[in-house]
Amino acid sequence: MTEPYDVIVIGAGPGGYVAAIRAAQLGQKTAIVDKQWLGGVCLNVGCIPSKALLKNAEIAHTLRERGKEFGFSFDNLTLDFSAAVKRSRQVSNRLVKGVGFLMKKNGIDVYMGTAHLDAPGTVSVTDAEGKSQALSARNVIVATGATAAVPGAWKVDGEKVVTYLEAITQEKLPRSAIIIGAGAIGMEFATVWNAYGVDVTIVEMLPHVLPLEDEEAAAEVAKAYTKRGIKILAGHKVEAVETTDTGAKVTVSANGESKVLEAEQALVAIGFRPNSKGLGLEEVGVKISERGFIEIDERMATNVPGIWAIGDVTGKLMLAHVGSAMGIVCAENIAGAETVRLDYEMMPRATYCQPQVASFGLTEAQAKERGHAVKVGRFPFQANGKALGLADYAGWVKLIVDEKYGEILGATLVGPEVTELLPELTLAQMMELTPAEIARNVHAHPTLSEVLMEAAHAAEGSAIHI
Repeated sequence: MTEPYDVIVIGAGPGGYVAAIRAAQLGQKTAIVDKQWLGGVCLNVGCIPSKALLKNAEIAHTLRERGKEFGFSFDNLTLDFSAAVKRSRQVSNRLVKGVGFLMKKNGIDVYMGTAHLDAPGTVSVTDAEGKSQALSARNVIVATGATAAVPGAWKVDGEKVVTYLEAITQEKLPRSAIIIGAGAIGMEFATVWNAYGVDVTIVEMLPHVLPLEDEEAAAEVAKAYTKRGIKILAGHKVEAVETTDTGAKVTVSANGESKVLEAEQALVAIGFRPNSKGLGLEEVGVKISERGFIEIDERMATNVPGIWAIGDVTGKLMLAHVGSAMGIVCAENIAGAETVRLDYEMMPRATYCQPQVASFGLTEAQAKERGHAVKVGRFPFQANGKALGLADYAGWVKLIVDEKYGEILGATLVGPEVTELLPELTLAQMMELTPAEIARNVHAHPTLSEVLMEAAHAAEGSAIHI
C-alpha cells in the first residue's frame, strides 16, 4: 500500500485530468489512473481528431464542389482520405503528450491500468501484464466516462457496422454509408464523409435531426445537408441492423411501413452508456441510477463520503467541457477552496457540422413553455460582410430574452464558426448582462461576431442592418 493520496482520480479524460491538475494546484497529493490513455476518448478518438478530419473535409468539399465559385479547376483531382486520418492522429498525439507533460509539471503520479474500488479509501490498479498494486486515498474521483450505446441485437463487427471508435481511425472510406442517429457524432461524420464523396443516408428516430436543438436550427442544417446530397430519414425507427456480403442492411419503419436500406457501412451513433460497471461502486454503496449513472450532488459528491464523480459517468451533460468544469469544482470542494455551483442548462453546446450549430440555455419553445414572455433578437449571416467574404453565409443567430427584465434565457446560432461566437453570450448570461449592453459593446468590423451585436440590437427593437 502506498502512502495515502489526498486525491486519486480514476479516468484521465477531460474531466479526470483537469480535476487532477486543479487538485494538485490546491496542494493535494494527487494520482490519476487510466486503463488505456491520457486524454480519454476526447483527445484520442473523439473531439480532437474529429475536428482535424472536419478541416480536411471543408477543404475537400471546396475542391470538389466550389471550384467555379472561387475560380479554379482541376483535370485530375485526387483526395487521399488516409492523409486526413494520419493528420488527425498527429494532432491527437501532440495533445496527449501535452497532458503527460502537465501531469509531470503538477507532480501528479500516473498509473496505467484498470482501477477497482476495493473500499471507500482503497483503489487497486491492475496493469496490462496482470500485476496489481493497492493505492490509498482520502478522496476518490470517478471520471470513467461513457461508451457508445449499441442495442444487443445489433452486431458491431468494426468493418461493416461500426461505432465512432472504428469510424474515426479507418483510413479507407466506404462508397456508401447509413448513419444511425442524427446527434452531434452522426452529423459530424455525415459532413466528413459527404465531403469526400460518400453516399450518405442519415436515419433519426425523433422528428428532426439534432433532436436536442431548436427545431428551426435543425431545419436549417437539414436544408444544407439536402443541398449537399445527404439523404435524411427523420421520424424513422431502426428495426434491425445486419451485415451482408457487401456491407450492411438496415431495416427502418415509419407510419406503419418498413423499408430496407443497404450500404457498404453502417455507423451506430445513437448515444452513450456510462462506464460505471466493474469499478466496485455498488459494493462500497455508491448510489447508481437505473440507467447506470452515478448520482451526485452539486458538489460532485456521491452518497459515500470521500467518493466523488464527474463527467459523462454522471449523465449530467455528456460534453467534454462540462466534464472539465465539473472536475475543477470537484477538486475545489475537496480542498475546501472557494468554488461555484454549475448551471448545466446554461452550459454551451456545440455541433461541428456544416453549418455549425451552437446553443445554450432555453430554446424559444422551452422559454414559452416555462411561462416567460419572450422577445427574440435575430440576425442572418447573409447580412454579415465577413460571412459573405468567406462565402459561408447560411444561418443566423437567435437570442431568447425575457421581455420583462431583459434577462438572456438562451441562444441558438447556426452558421460559420458559431461555436467560436458562443462564449460572448454565455459570459453575458453568467454576468447578468442584457442585450442592451451587448449591443453597446463595439464589435470590430468586419467580423462574424457582429451578428451578436446585431441580434442584440434586434432584441432591443433597433436592428441596424436588417
